[in-house]
Amino acid sequence: MHHSKKYNKQHLFWGYLFIAPTAIGLFLLNIWPAIQTVILSFQRSSGFGNTVFVGLDNYKKMFSGSEIWQSLFNTFKYAIVSVPAIVVFSLLAAVLMNQKIKGLTIYRTIYFIPVVAAPSAVAMIWRWLFNSEYGLINFVLEKIGLNGVQWMTNPKIAIISIIIVGVWSAIGYNMILLLSGLQEIPKDYYESAEIDGAGPFQKFFSITLPLVTPSLFFVVVTTVIGAFQVFDVIFMMIEPSTESMLHTQSLAYLFYKHSFILNDKGYGSAIVVLLLVIILILTGIQMKLQKRWVNY
Repeated sequence: MHHSKKYNKQHLFWGYLFIAPTAIGLFLLNIWPAIQTVILSFQRSSGFGNTVFVGLDNYKKMFSGSEIWQSLFNTFKYAIVSVPAIVVFSLLAAVLMNQKIKGLTIYRTIYFIPVVAAPSAVAMIWRWLFNSEYGLINFVLEKIGLNGVQWMTNPKIAIISIIIVGVWSAIGYNMILLLSGLQEIPKDYYESAEIDGAGPFQKFFSITLPLVTPSLFFVVVTTVIGAFQVFDVIFMMIEPSTESMLHTQSLAYLFYKHSFILNDKGYGSAIVVLLLVIILILTGIQMKLQKRWVNY
């Protein structure tokens, strides 16, 4: 009996030792700054790095202005359109990349390239494509005889342009995640379904979809979080202080604007805390709902 206790202690020690680097990193880089941000959201900087405690002032200011509501609306709009699109297209791509076809690795690489490319470079290229004067997209549209679209300067369309880039750049990564889920599905299931005379759609909805739900769940959760944190594409593509920016700026962009341009870090922190709360609530809801549709 005594021996096993000693063994367990040793076991625990090595276990903790191995997770220590990750745990320390996580604490120092993620958890501690998050705690500091929450504290900062109750303060206002009074210049030269000094802060004064102002209680809920930042939050009152935040909810009384129209900017935050517009920004919340923009962020939700972005998420509601982009998340389903990313999930559907990623799954479609994964199913297609799971077939036996010639040059499969080339296709997989092509789909994955946007993930490896730096977001700023991606945004610059799209910015050029979307340019209303000499951009490639309008050039093609005009060649077919359609009118060019003000992709980035029309406030109503700018968010759609941002969504297009967001969806395009997220498909590759999620495709790889879903592909690994698809490859775990035993081939026998498909063979027996074929014997029963199931067509490709029947096979997809009765075998592929239910069995890939664990991977799909992970993709949905991370995609929702990513969508609510959208920043770089907006920052790189939309001109600041234009009407387009007003209709595309996300909560993360507002945080950047108030913290680093207007130098009001306390107010910026309050915006981030709001964003964190929204993400936590949404993730919590998804965790609860998973029992209904995820098959383990």
